[in-house]
Amino acid sequence: MASIFTRIVKGEIPSYKVAESDKFYAFLDIAPMAKGHTLVIPKREVDYIFDIEDQEYMELQLFAKRVAEAIKEAIPCQRVGVAVLGMEVPHAHIHLVPLQTEADMDFRKSKLQLSTEEFQEIAKRISDAFNK
Repeated sequence: MASIFTRIVKGEIPSYKVAESDKFYAFLDIAPMAKGHTLVIPKREVDYIFDIEDQEYMELQLFAKRVAEAIKEAIPCQRVGVAVLGMEVPHAHIHLVPLQTEADMDFRKSKLQLSTEEFQEIAKRISDAFNK
């Protein structure tokens, strides 16, 4: 069975897309630690990030860097934190989280509850910055 992320890429499950290329997809985390918390994934389903072929891995990192730059432009923050856990969904993904302090990247803390309108507005701001 396809992972939830593969189903998002195929359009079977809706998402708040912020960026896309032929190989990669970035969308807002629906249980964000901060406004602008984004997931970056390869479209090709691979469970573990370090199982990705070297060239694709480098391309994924460069795509994630562009997304992080767009987040930094769109969301007021000190930095954009990067995390790869790979425990919760069997599809390689990178978390990009706007940070004011290191504590903002605590995966154990309560997640934000945002409205559909807030998600849409944040996704548009990041997407517009990405597509400049």
